[in-house]
Amino acid sequence: MRDAITARVDRGEFPGVVALVARGDDVTVHTVGVTRFGGDVPMRRDTPFRIASMTKPVVAAATLMLAEDDRLDLEEPIVKLLPELAGPRVLRRLDGPLDDTVEAVRPITVADLLTFTCGFGLVMDGDRFDPPWPIVDAWRDLGLILNDPYPRNQHDPDEWVRRLGTLPLMRQPGETWMYNAGTLALGVLLARAADQPLDELLRDRVLEPLSMSDTAFWLPAERAAELPAYYMSAGEERDDSGPDLWSTPPIFPSGSGGLLSTADDYLAFAQLLLNGGVAGGTRLLSEQSVAAMTRNHLTPAQIEGAGFMLNGEGWGYGMCVTATGRYGWSGGFGTDWFNDPAEGLTVILLSQVSDLLWNGALQEFSGLAYAAD
Repeated sequence: MRDAITARVDRGEFPGVVALVARGDDVTVHTVGVTRFGGDVPMRRDTPFRIASMTKPVVAAATLMLAEDDRLDLEEPIVKLLPELAGPRVLRRLDGPLDDTVEAVRPITVADLLTFTCGFGLVMDGDRFDPPWPIVDAWRDLGLILNDPYPRNQHDPDEWVRRLGTLPLMRQPGETWMYNAGTLALGVLLARAADQPLDELLRDRVLEPLSMSDTAFWLPAERAAELPAYYMSAGEERDDSGPDLWSTPPIFPSGSGGLLSTADDYLAFAQLLLNGGVAGGTRLLSEQSVAAMTRNHLTPAQIEGAGFMLNGEGWGYGMCVTATGRYGWSGGFGTDWFNDPAEGLTVILLSQVSDLLWNGALQEFSGLAYAAD
């Protein structure tokens, strides 16, 4: 596996990669290359990364913790905590005018946010993301930043959800899998359910109990300076997601893609799930909650409608679930994680090149992880 990573780094696909493979207590970490093309700072085991959508499983775990504490109910309508989203209307056609709507057939539930069936999210027209339809133009004009991990949202959570509530839904609640917006709204709902900001909730319930000291929505300046440079693909550096952005607390902590983390920190979270909700002898989640997070909740039609985003696989709470029971998710900045309970296997791949998700590296590296003794 190290040779395969090194070959891709030598070919110029990545400046560097951190890869972690764990089976039980046997943990191997490969650190290859440097933190930017042309740079000389080596990748290290504790290098922090923007993990983008790998935030979603962490937020899902916090949701189940609050449900176990009876602070919320997964089947209850979200208007109990998000009254700004009461009485939604639904577009007749995705590409239609905003005033051509029908009534919602039922309320949106907390579970709908977790499963991305809340009726709002990423729009695809063939292979185009978010085409210039009235509903897409509207949420962009409102500055809602529904589908990208950055730039950061400049509205606080209350103002963000108020603006969202001025728009019709794209689909009927429970009908269609639509990516990303659900966990943005969920982050606002969790903060209200816990009566504390989302960053404090995650810190108290997940991050500190798991000793994930390098996982947060922002890091001190000296740690943020260690973030690798971000590239869409080799040579395509983006300079608008640098250390200055990540060394200040966000106005809107994104439950969909706002966290920074390290390989060992995320391993602690992965092992919590693999161990059925127990970490260091302490139960943080019930086995039933872990099972609910890691089983498919979508119908075959919903999976098919998700297209290449799920590639025929299912969706649990905040993560993809395969037919064989493997579960995990990727991050748009170029990161990936999965657990395979049948193999007792955890694999974490961290780069800051988005092309990791599309250039075949994930398939190659995960296949080699399975082949290792």
